[in-house]
Amino acid sequence: MTDFPTTARVVIIGGGAVGASCAYHLAKAGWDCVVLEKNELTAGSTWHAAGNCPSFSTSWAIMNMQRYSLDLYSRLAEEVDYPMNYHVTGSIRLGHTRERVMEFERARSMGRYQGLDLEMMQVSDLKDHYPFLETHDLAGALWDPDDGDIDPAQLTQALAKGARQMGARIERFCPATGVSRENGEWIVHTEKGDIRCEKVVNAAGYYAQRVGEWFKPFGGRTVPMAVMSHQYFLTEPVEELEKWTAENGRKLPLLRDVDSSYYLRQEKTGLNLGPYERNCKAHWITPEDQMPEDFSFQLYPDDLERLEWYIEDAMARVPLLGASGVGRVINGPIPYAPDGLPLIGPMPGVPNAFEACVFTFGITQAGGAGKVLAEWVTEGQTEWDMWAVDPRRYTDYTDQQYCIDKAMEVYGHEYAMHFPHHEWPAARDRKLSPVHDKIVEMGGVMGAYNGWERANWFAKPGDDTSEEATHTWDREGPWRVRVQEECEAVRDDCGILDLPGFSRYRLQGEGAAEFLRGLCTGGIPKVGRIGLLYFADDRGRIVTEMSAMRMADDFFFLITAAAAQWHDLEWLQRHMPEDAVFRLTDVTRDFSCQILTGPKSRDVLAAVTDADLTQPWLTHQSAQIDGIWVQLVRVSFAGELGWEVHSMVADTPAIYGKLLEAGAPHGLKPFGMYALNSLRLEKGYRAWKGDLSTDYTLLQGGLDRFVKLDKPQDFPGKAAIQSEKQSGVTKRFVTLIVDAGAQDAPYMSTIWHDGEVVGETTSGGYGYRVGASIALGMLRTDLATPGTELEIDIYGTRCKAVVQPDAPLWDPENERLRA
Repeated sequence: MTDFPTTARVVIIGGGAVGASCAYHLAKAGWDCVVLEKNELTAGSTWHAAGNCPSFSTSWAIMNMQRYSLDLYSRLAEEVDYPMNYHVTGSIRLGHTRERVMEFERARSMGRYQGLDLEMMQVSDLKDHYPFLETHDLAGALWDPDDGDIDPAQLTQALAKGARQMGARIERFCPATGVSRENGEWIVHTEKGDIRCEKVVNAAGYYAQRVGEWFKPFGGRTVPMAVMSHQYFLTEPVEELEKWTAENGRKLPLLRDVDSSYYLRQEKTGLNLGPYERNCKAHWITPEDQMPEDFSFQLYPDDLERLEWYIEDAMARVPLLGASGVGRVINGPIPYAPDGLPLIGPMPGVPNAFEACVFTFGITQAGGAGKVLAEWVTEGQTEWDMWAVDPRRYTDYTDQQYCIDKAMEVYGHEYAMHFPHHEWPAARDRKLSPVHDKIVEMGGVMGAYNGWERANWFAKPGDDTSEEATHTWDREGPWRVRVQEECEAVRDDCGILDLPGFSRYRLQGEGAAEFLRGLCTGGIPKVGRIGLLYFADDRGRIVTEMSAMRMADDFFFLITAAAAQWHDLEWLQRHMPEDAVFRLTDVTRDFSCQILTGPKSRDVLAAVTDADLTQPWLTHQSAQIDGIWVQLVRVSFAGELGWEVHSMVADTPAIYGKLLEAGAPHGLKPFGMYALNSLRLEKGYRAWKGDLSTDYTLLQGGLDRFVKLDKPQDFPGKAAIQSEKQSGVTKRFVTLIVDAGAQDAPYMSTIWHDGEVVGETTSGGYGYRVGASIALGMLRTDLATPGTELEIDIYGTRCKAVVQPDAPLWDPENERLRA
């Protein structure tokens, strides 16, 4: 076919491995799509990619995606009749420390649950797999039998061939030049003509930010990314390696020395060394150095001096590396999002537009990315919860300097361990509470939540608040005794938590109540009350949770997690009728909040307001503190008597100061997010995108009481929930007490019974009021009965765990909460 297509259901901008995979999977779903590539396929970062294909990740979503990719690649050549150089050599991941070996154990456990054959290795066994390796100063290693390398160009061409066979069109040497919108359709402009389409995908690689600017007039934002220089080199042939390969009939396993930060791979009979150096370099970041209009099949000048330490370290680890000279240096652009993970999913703020871009490891992730993107486009939902890569995880704080600073940090720590109490220091203080300086003055050790700075814990003089102190998986650290003191203050007296950044929306106007009633799974609160609303997708899975504060018949404030700001706003907007009279407004920036909670919180409030403090749990009222308006909401995520004190941002310093002053005689103590997490675990309260995710249905999540199947409205997921109720729920949400030792159970730790995996944890931590390590999780239904004894794999150690009754561990009758 030589005629240029003028219509398609989907247009994909970008013809790298990811764009080709999107086309392959969309075509497989029966959707008509066109790929536009400005040059030849693979002309961007795909052509110079090393092509490594690990399954390893400590992110459940990323591991799912990479696992799928490797399975696809193993059968793709035969399926589309296109030969590919795909070498499954296995890999050895070296660990220098106890902490690194614990990370490996965690990944191994997750991988085994997904069906991957990851195995731990003893140092004494390493030379059997890799005879040229020096094993000094090693603590252990991880073996991944599915790892290897693939030719990126061949992979892309195979995916493209498969897409064409199923009806997709691929237009090479056809740069997209812009987009416009007409009658609810997209018009993608090219030098060869316009294409009208229903949906459009930005898969433009390191050009994704430039392409993204075309969508700003339609509600879009600047794509959060920076472009880094990634450099690796290939040696000349190595005689000893050539001899070993001939004798053994295979290549050496791929080697990753993650503590030194490089990979080393056999390339034919030479070696390929690819470091991720701390002294890294971002490109195209100044007015004088802008991205060219076309950087196809081009590289940056060699800059091997940056790699000197890594080369020397690798030569000490594998002396064979020094047996031959450098044959070729590859120094090319590679895009980085601020957390190093790609952007796959709905384009924030833009209807029927999607992103599949900013891939740092695009070759091993391309197959899974195409699957996920195609599900977003064709079904509006994905098989696995993919919040880890959802573009809406970033909101309005990711200016270009933020993206550059974070990309430099992530690149330089590409193989870093992500410890539970560690906060990355780059690009901080993007969104500050009105009382931020006061919080820091009182000892607040801060963490970033959707860009908002919140206190994680409060240090006292002499406490170690260094970054190094947090490099541990252990519960014990300088924060532990302080978190315990904060929890005890909330238990015995009163605590105050400054909580900026709650996502909140004003929903007001005729029909607002009916809209909410028809969208959520349960009922809505009466005027003057506040209640939890849950929203399901078509499969009955948990999309999100919001608190609804009803001010009048058709007037609500909806409050949700800081991280959910754009996600939840888009969910509501997507379901609003076109002729709606009511209005939905994001007012997140207008308000702030204090959590005042503990048995003496009523006494504190009584000193500063004449509001009716006898109003019951789950009510709210407008009130005055020192002549300033506040909204007092009788709820507490900490599970004690308490209120949320909502105020206008400008008024918050006065309110906070007044509460501190009034609380002093009552033992009022500031507390942080670590304490709040401990307190909510003891009550079994769920956290969004941990305990509450689209990996689980509402019934699995134990949210039956928030589902009203008898209400007349056909809310999303109603039919699926009815069906699940009839057929039986396969998993159940449980609270577990764990004999956990020094570490608490992290997200997605495997739960064992009689030698098999029967579930997974969704969150975990220590409960200081109950004096025990707690895990929340999903468990096979037949085992989800109180008293059942299980085991949880915590960083490689099987720890006894016991299923608890459905009632909360702390204050099971909610007497303190309702006091």
